[in-house]
Amino acid sequence: MTHPIIIPNLGESITEVVLGEWLIQDGNWVHRDQPLLEIESDKVTQELPSPVSGLVTITKQAGEECRVGDTIGSIDDSAPKPEAAQTEKIAAEEVTKETVASAEQTKATPLAKKVADDIGVELDQVSGSGTSGKVTKADVINARETPLAQPVADDPQPPSIVEESSIERRGIRREKMSMLRRRIAKRLVDAQHSAAMLTTFNEADMTKVIALRKIHKEEFNDRYGVNLGFMSFFTRACVSALRAWPAINASIEGDDVVYHEYVDMSIAVGTERGLVVPVIRNADRMSFAEIELTIKELAERARDGKLSIEDMSGGTFTISNGGVYGSMMSTPILNPPQSGILGLHRIQNRPIENPDNAGEIVLRPMMYLALSYDHRVVDGEGAVRFLVHLKDCIEDPQRLLLGL
Repeated sequence: MTHPIIIPNLGESITEVVLGEWLIQDGNWVHRDQPLLEIESDKVTQELPSPVSGLVTITKQAGEECRVGDTIGSIDDSAPKPEAAQTEKIAAEEVTKETVASAEQTKATPLAKKVADDIGVELDQVSGSGTSGKVTKADVINARETPLAQPVADDPQPPSIVEESSIERRGIRREKMSMLRRRIAKRLVDAQHSAAMLTTFNEADMTKVIALRKIHKEEFNDRYGVNLGFMSFFTRACVSALRAWPAINASIEGDDVVYHEYVDMSIAVGTERGLVVPVIRNADRMSFAEIELTIKELAERARDGKLSIEDMSGGTFTISNGGVYGSMMSTPILNPPQSGILGLHRIQNRPIENPDNAGEIVLRPMMYLALSYDHRVVDGEGAVRFLVHLKDCIEDPQRLLLGL
């Protein structure tokens, strides 16, 4: 009996996918639940397992766009299994392929390999900057832009000829947008068109938070196995501020405003495929250690492309930390249907008036804070007071321990 290989329903609102590389060759035997290929949607990338054991026939190739329900191949479970000798040969070949594939996967991400093939860069000549030395898309592009030094010729060309040659090498590179990038673009444009979005700013003196981390970071790491970062402080401070101004934790559904009596905190994470926003469930009930451990786990899964639809659904408020990339100031765009998003920025020493000694100017580690909000739900006064409350919690972190 022949069983079709069908693109499954990956979750609400997902209708299209792009096929990744097949992990089994056309005409080869596959075992039940063995991975056949990866499929990429605008939200997640996941493996598609074989529904039965049998001989595979492939009808759709890697890179093709398909819709949910499309047939991309078939498996004949009535076909005779290969002879023992042939099976051993195939098994040996598959082991070799898997070993090579594993080595390649360790060296480069799938996207990096695709870009390298497209622009003609040899991965063996690229140094990886990713986790465990993996070659990333950025590494491949940088290698293309900065080619390896060539041996100096005995009779170098005159400068005029070299310059002319350099000009002739001008060109462009066209690359199709991934489904995730297209989804991000659509959501950002929709957010600007569907919400009355405004941004208000403030700044926070990070002196006390930095001092607190310096004192306790080693013991914290020893006890919980994770670093004490700034995100747990800002998550707890946001929870405190959202309790005081619940409209910023609300969303609009039709003619109703839905107020959430919990905080599911969305955390923006940059990956090679684009920005993803996994959710920390019940962040309002978590300790500093639980927040840091959850952020670490979600970030690792995001960068490995292992987040599920559930991981990125249902957030009530978002924190985006552009400071890790050096951003000094930004106006973050809302993550619909949420009514608020907090933008964090680079910490930099700036002169301010000493709050403990009026008239004295001191250098302090300062961070700009930006709150974008939906003016249909949130009044300007509430947005400003939200940021002031957040600033107070960060500048005096003991307030977080006292629930103030």
